[in-house]
Amino acid sequence: MTTPVPRPPELRADCSSCFGLCCVVLPFSKESGFGVTKPGGVPCLNLADDDRCRIHATLRPDGWPGCTVFECFGAGQQVSQVTYAGVSWRDPSSPPHVLSEMGAVLSVMRHLHEMLVHLTAAERRAPGTGSALAARVTALTAGSPDELLGLDLDALYDEVGTVLSGVSATVRARWPDTVDHTRADLAGHDLRDQDLCGAMLRGAVLIAADLRGCVLADADLLGADARDADVRDADLSEALFLTQPQVNAMRGGPSTALPTDMARPEHWA
Repeated sequence: MTTPVPRPPELRADCSSCFGLCCVVLPFSKESGFGVTKPGGVPCLNLADDDRCRIHATLRPDGWPGCTVFECFGAGQQVSQVTYAGVSWRDPSSPPHVLSEMGAVLSVMRHLHEMLVHLTAAERRAPGTGSALAARVTALTAGSPDELLGLDLDALYDEVGTVLSGVSATVRARWPDTVDHTRADLAGHDLRDQDLCGAMLRGAVLIAADLRGCVLADADLLGADARDADVRDADLSEALFLTQPQVNAMRGGPSTALPTDMARPEHWA
């Protein structure tokens, strides 16, 4: 008998199919862009009984910009609808420990989904490089809570990292004279005079950096901290390993070019 192949999970948040997990299990602070400080395991004061946000349409003007930056890569609905088969932590039949367990499972699932985001990008840029490992990670997302919590994420990250590094080297090979800013502190720097095509920006601190008008074709942005980076008029359409949370944290505009699979943040308007 053939074992069915798990359906690839959605890799973008769908809050309508989630139990408000990020609003409950995650801690956050007022200093980090949330309206109040709360510990993990406590529902946000804006979370309604139907697991919807009461101020979703006005998060930024109401002092909650942190919520507009966060992205679970679809892990929330995967945990809610697949791992726990649609049974909410609010359900009277759920055991007392289920909320804390869901929090731990959500953390693991978000890591897996982020890996899939990057492996999908790797496969798109270098066909045949990420598909096999992506299939394995996809199978893991269908596991039970115990199976998910027992995963060796460090070992899996090493495997994914090897694939991503190989793809990065292959793609950026056509830019032999590019700059290497790996883990560099470029916070607040004006980078408009630099040729950033094929640049290595892995782990770089780009907080409030000026990237206006820059072309980042094949620039490796894996793990870069791009909070408040000014990307107005910049071209990010071919950037490597750019994620939605990074985009959400940037300051862009109507003329910022993004990858076709990336959503344009509403607050950029």
